[in-house]
Amino acid sequence: MTDKGIDSRSIGLRAQKKLLSKMSSKKMAKVFIDDTSGRLLDNMFKLIKKYTGNKKTAEKVLKNIIKIVVKIGILYRNDQFTKQELAITQQFMRKFRSTVMTAISFYEVDFTFDQFFLSKNLQECQAMLQSLIDNHLTDKSKDRVDMVFGFFSDVVFLQTIFQSDSDYRKLLGLMVDDLHTLMDNGTL
Repeated sequence: MTDKGIDSRSIGLRAQKKLLSKMSSKKMAKVFIDDTSGRLLDNMFKLIKKYTGNKKTAEKVLKNIIKIVVKIGILYRNDQFTKQELAITQQFMRKFRSTVMTAISFYEVDFTFDQFFLSKNLQECQAMLQSLIDNHLTDKSKDRVDMVFGFFSDVVFLQTIFQSDSDYRKLLGLMVDDLHTLMDNGTL
């Protein structure tokens, strides 16, 4: 707080988080992201909707992903993380990238898939992200992180979509292509 009792930086930061979280629809996200990321989100939505048979669930997962990314981005751009938290950020980014590479490999190389290994890696990413946001975001935001990672780390979900004869194979392939692009251009 300043001497006048108002911390304008803190108020501004809260306002940014609130405003951007209200605008976190898939349509709005496409205004701010590249075509490849937009396609990835679209295909992720289709995959979740097909798997759950529920459009609202797919919308909720995607909306939560967008809100999480936006809020962490705001915190990062406004230098809100401590040195220790920045170290966690780097650790998370390495782990998440490694997990994505593992998922791509499981898709591309027959008979290598291990849903328990992939699930464990996603849960480790979840724990790191929770540690990162612990002092910055609300319980509601923390619940969003748990919901997203809980959905994607579910071993039944992973087994179902990664089966070589899966109905999800084509969508997963489109997502893998976009993930390759995002990794190659350094976005991921």
